[in-house]
Amino acid sequence: MDSWNYYPKSSPRQVSGGIKARSKRGSIGEAWWSQRFIKALEQVGNAARLQRGKRYARQGQVIGIKVADGAVQAEVQGSSARPYRVTIRLRPLTDAAWNRVFDRMSAQAVYAAELLAGVVPHEIETVFEEAGAHLFPASKNDLETGCTCPDWENPCKHIAAVYYLLAERFDEDPFLLFALRGRSREEVVAALRERRSGTPPTAESAPPSTVRFWQGGDAVDGLAITITGEAGSEGSALKILGEAPFSVGGRNLAEVLAPAYPAAQRYARRTAGVAERQAGE
Repeated sequence: MDSWNYYPKSSPRQVSGGIKARSKRGSIGEAWWSQRFIKALEQVGNAARLQRGKRYARQGQVIGIKVADGAVQAEVQGSSARPYRVTIRLRPLTDAAWNRVFDRMSAQAVYAAELLAGVVPHEIETVFEEAGAHLFPASKNDLETGCTCPDWENPCKHIAAVYYLLAERFDEDPFLLFALRGRSREEVVAALRERRSGTPPTAESAPPSTVRFWQGGDAVDGLAITITGEAGSEGSALKILGEAPFSVGGRNLAEVLAPAYPAAQRYARRTAGVAERQAGE
């Protein structure tokens, strides 16, 4: 029996304007990598205690959440008058481990293209494992958490509530996963571009679906599409795929199409009812 059962039952104070999970029932987190994050937490911790935080996440008990400098800072309203402060950190990877990861990722152009499109490739876990590292929490040693509540068991419901909301953040910005392991979006993109500079995709260095991108037909059937990621910089994915084999009005087609990609993504988000992310969120 968990020791939290010895605490007298209490109800959290209602919060006005708290952050509520989008999911009303079932699992929280739509993307496979978000659900994989929660599953990893269940495997290294107490799955039952995590479930207690799901109700808090759906009720909007989390007042604020911020991801900066590789750490998650949040405030969660419980039964006390003052909100509890929650801190979550994932053990950062070493520079050597990151270099091994980037070396393996840069060998396949599709990894960078999918990440820049807001999608985490399914093979990413294998890439990290081959580099002797893990993207998702693999043991309790990967997690450093804290909460100012009196419950000394980990995770408490306040930490668990933040976990679930964090999973929904991963839906929108998968680069947050890398940030919690010690590398920002800018650092990941720069490392991949540096390794691939001067080496455009070829049949030997990239999957057929990427090499034949400009050929049309069924050549792009294998490329993943998402409407939950950020638009990012204009044409960033196109730059990874390389220049088109033809020009329009003296300009390469990739350059002409670049502004259309973020515009198309914004249109897809509106059509699917996915809200635009506000600056600073």
